[in-house]
Amino acid sequence: MTVGLAGAAALVHTAPALLSVPTGRVDRPAPLAGWGNPQRVALTFDDGPNPASTPHFLQTLDHHGVQATFFLLGCMAERSPQLCRSIVAAGHEIAIHGWTHRNLLRRGPRRTYTDLARTRTLLTDLTGQTPTYFRPPYGVFSAAALLAARSLGLTPIRWTCWGKDWTPTATRRSVLETVRRGLTGGATVLLHDSDDPRAGDAWRATLAALPRLLDECARRGLQVGPLREHRLPIQP
Repeated sequence: MTVGLAGAAALVHTAPALLSVPTGRVDRPAPLAGWGNPQRVALTFDDGPNPASTPHFLQTLDHHGVQATFFLLGCMAERSPQLCRSIVAAGHEIAIHGWTHRNLLRRGPRRTYTDLARTRTLLTDLTGQTPTYFRPPYGVFSAAALLAARSLGLTPIRWTCWGKDWTPTATRRSVLETVRRGLTGGATVLLHDSDDPRAGDAWRATLAALPRLLDECARRGLQVGPLREHRLPIQP
């Protein structure tokens, strides 16, 4: 009986992970994917803030007059408080990516809640902007993460297309072409303004692709902005 209960609890904890789509592209309709206004595209960045790379993205976005949503890690924000303020001062939206970049399936309810609450409090205190969106590391949700997000007033969100831009082999062309395969009105695009140290400076490929991606959206008549302007439908 004990083993059975433990197995059932584990299944409940991990079931939301089935919402993850390894290919990085989510065809509609899909829970938590982030489909929004068909005239718009939500531009999002994960894993920052990183003083070596994030300022370059802020500069490029400013040059194009575009705002985005930055999903920040608490541990990174704690090391770069002024950079967090700069993101908000530039009109961008901040959101929660967790305290560290660890798979939440390996964390229980208490630790998961503590990590999200800690990150939310830190970002609010640093910037004066209270995050309203949450995307877990690797896009993998657990039952504990969804419950914690709900308790903290956070909307869980994934993405509909990505640039697969975190690998050492990423190039400007590969990032752009990968995003294009899933780019359509109402999409939520996932890119990264920071990298795993093992990936070297993969963010440079993303940065090089960004102006071309923005031009592509403009050519299609799609407005680009943060999630707060995306008019997301209510997610289950």
